[in-house]
Amino acid sequence: MNNPLSFDELLDYLDNEESAFVLDSVATHGFLTATVIGRPLPNWIEALFEGHVSEIPANVLDGIQRWRESIMAELKNETPIELPFGEDAGNEEVAVDFSDESDIVAWSIGFVDAMYGDEASDWFEDEETAEDVAVLTLPMIVLSGIDDEDPELAQMRADEDKMAQMANSIEGNLTELFLLFHTND
Repeated sequence: MNNPLSFDELLDYLDNEESAFVLDSVATHGFLTATVIGRPLPNWIEALFEGHVSEIPANVLDGIQRWRESIMAELKNETPIELPFGEDAGNEEVAVDFSDESDIVAWSIGFVDAMYGDEASDWFEDEETAEDVAVLTLPMIVLSGIDDEDPELAQMRADEDKMAQMANSIEGNLTELFLLFHTND
């Protein structure tokens, strides 16, 4: 690879790109995390850039691949995924920003985008695990605001304490989802 990007340069590109089909770095992390822990998403790079991969510089694509591999390595080393949003997200003593512009919401949107990125890759297809998947992905779905028309989800979203509890559960839920999808227990 000619001219590979450093991690900081990759983040700068994602955060400064004004294109409608490029997620910011926090949402990209959520997307990549979902592609690593969940059901295989064969065309994940196409889904990430909404079919506009040919418009993305090769060194950015390389950087995205390396970032995804590092997330996968964290999980394989049994290290919890380091989430790119505030440490206070799960601290009920501190007011946390759950607005549409917050990092935790952006990360959750990226995660849910990947989760539903391919109809052929249904996270809920296995009847034995569908309920567990629903419970473990609920925080990301609620935080993303993806289904605000659902009165139950909207009610959860309006409850700051519930939102803090959900935010606090994400790290553990990611590990549980990874084990659910990648072990034969």
